[in-house]
Amino acid sequence: MRRRFNITGSCNPQKHYMVKLNTRLKKIKEDYIDNESYFIINRGRQYGKTTTLNALEQYLKDEYIVLSLDFQLMGTEDFSNEKIFSRSFINDISKALKNTDDLTPYVQKFTSHVSSYGLKELFSDLSIMCENSPRPIILMIDEVDSASNNQVFIDFLAQLRGYYLRRHKMPIFHSVILAGVYDIKNLKLKLRPDEEHQYNSPWNIAAKFKINMSFSTSQIADMLEEYESDYHTGMNIQSIASEIYEYTSGYPVLVSSICKYIDEELPENKNFGTLSKAWSKQGIMEAVKNMLKESTPLFESMTKQLDIYKNLRSMIESILYQGRNIPFSPDEKAVSIGLMFGFLTEKNGHVAIANRIFEMYLLNLFMTEEAVKSDMFSKGESDKIQFIKNNRLNMELVLKKFVEYFNEIYGDSNDKFIEAYGRKFFLLYLKPIINGTGNYYLEAQTRDARRTDVIVDYLGEQFIIELKIWHGSEYNERGWAQLADYLDYYQKDKGYMLSFNFNKNKKTGVNEIIFGNKTIVEAVV
Repeated sequence: MRRRFNITGSCNPQKHYMVKLNTRLKKIKEDYIDNESYFIINRGRQYGKTTTLNALEQYLKDEYIVLSLDFQLMGTEDFSNEKIFSRSFINDISKALKNTDDLTPYVQKFTSHVSSYGLKELFSDLSIMCENSPRPIILMIDEVDSASNNQVFIDFLAQLRGYYLRRHKMPIFHSVILAGVYDIKNLKLKLRPDEEHQYNSPWNIAAKFKINMSFSTSQIADMLEEYESDYHTGMNIQSIASEIYEYTSGYPVLVSSICKYIDEELPENKNFGTLSKAWSKQGIMEAVKNMLKESTPLFESMTKQLDIYKNLRSMIESILYQGRNIPFSPDEKAVSIGLMFGFLTEKNGHVAIANRIFEMYLLNLFMTEEAVKSDMFSKGESDKIQFIKNNRLNMELVLKKFVEYFNEIYGDSNDKFIEAYGRKFFLLYLKPIINGTGNYYLEAQTRDARRTDVIVDYLGEQFIIELKIWHGSEYNERGWAQLADYLDYYQKDKGYMLSFNFNKNKKTGVNEIIFGNKTIVEAVV
């Protein structure tokens, strides 16, 4: 059976291409397990938590007894009250210990309890077991936030915390690892999203888990090395790994999704046809374009959470549309939620979208919702045929028509309105023109309140468009220099600039400017 790239469930190195975890496992053991830490692996959906736990269980088994539980396997009824939860929990512990001969007496004791068994009795038995165990016992619980009623689990954590603080007198687990999307401090947020006391932590003993679980460029390259040794595609491994990282920032399921699409889908595409052609920059762009058309568990979860947490949605919209630089504070409510779900990250002291694919998905989502009521989207939809000739996009004509429509529709609007929404209107106009054939994304490195660079990919051709707010002639000339430098980076001779000018004496229209050895098409509205 050939190995594949996996995007569903836990990864197995015998069946799947995956990054090597040895360094990560060694660091978790040395920094946390050996130091008797209780900690939480809190990451977004499909971030490799279960794969890491499974690998860690095998890594630790010679030195520790590992009890691996999964709350996803417990039903809603199991969390209905402490007695039912305690019985279910101890039954799962018994199953995990069934092949551990040294602890057989405790397994037998666990299964003999009467129905009055509760949290007090549960912890008494666990303490006796841990005291008499021949090796330190590690407790792992995956999907800790999957229960429909987590209150009983919060009560369980309070008991565990009490034993932890008194473990010199009341032996308990050597180390505890909890894994899930919701951080323990935010479990009450899942239970009662609108209540003030939602952040009171039931478990403030946890060590901060600082292990980076995203994939680095070198880790992606190592995974591709294994693939290349099987298929001999001739790909430039370092270049492909870097390009995949540019889109994903190492978010595990996004990395695997791109690779899986290239491996399994592109060889059937007439524009590629072979693995050698598929493993290319164009192949990555095609994979991303098609990924964004699909409804996936990760994207569905993102949409759901943005519907629930309106402040998070507003923050993301202001970052994407207006280029706002929001200071990073992990304790600010919307930022904390965005970090927890993996949607946001910190960059240069400011809040940023976690990766380029998320930005593209969110832009598509917001654009689609806006399209129904947008005059600009309707104009782009009706005009799109005239912009494509011989499968090439005429970006200069796109800018010219946008200037005409913008002045016609919004010419009398006040400056604040245009500054807040001008860039959004251009993106709305552009979307139906390239939809289904091309993609665009906002370049995070250049985005701020004054300037945003849009990168448009259309049938393998890239267009660099700087969207900027006019702040005088001197600032405008600096903008030309910045765009010229950026064109050098992309090895382009021609770029585009769209300026939103609030000067009452402005001259609107489209002009071509020669700046050094670059041609800049500047549109002014």
